[in-house]
Amino acid sequence: MKDKIRAFIFPLFLTATIGFSSGCAGNEDQSANNNNDADVVKVHTRKSIDQSVANEAKEKVIKKEEITDVKAVNTDKELLLAVKVNQFDRLRLKGIKKDVKSELEKKYPDHKILVSTDQKIYLELEQLEKKLQKDKTKKKALKKEFDDLKSLMKEKA
Repeated sequence: MKDKIRAFIFPLFLTATIGFSSGCAGNEDQSANNNNDADVVKVHTRKSIDQSVANEAKEKVIKKEEITDVKAVNTDKELLLAVKVNQFDRLRLKGIKKDVKSELEKKYPDHKILVSTDQKIYLELEQLEKKLQKDKTKKKALKKEFDDLKSLMKEKA
C-alpha cells in the first residue's frame, strides 16, 4: 500500500514542481521591458481647442518607469490625466498619483490638475482623445464630456 502511495506522490510532486517553475519563467522579459518605447499619442486638432498642455504633460509623465501609458485632455484652465501603472507598482497607486500631480502642478501652476489611476477614467479619456483627434465634437459637447469626466474623477478620488 505504501509503495502505491509513493508511486502516486512522486510523479505528482515532479509535475507540480515543473509546472510552478515553468510558469514563473515566462514573464522575465515583461519586467525587463522599459517604457522608453511607449508611444504617446499627441492630440492635434484644427479647432481652437489647444491640446499642447496635455501633450507636454503626457511626454513628461511617461518618462517615469512605473508608468506604462498615459492619456490626457485639457481646457484653458484644467488638465485631466489618467495613467496606467506597471502591475507590481499598483501597490503604491496613491503615491504615484500624488507625485505625478505635484510634478504637473509645478509645471502648470495656472491649470487645475486632476490625475487618476482608474482604468475606467483611462478608457474614457482615450475615447475623448480620439474624438478630439477626429474633430467630431463641438466645443459645447466637448465641455459637457469634459465636465462629466471631471466629476467622475472627483467622485472616484
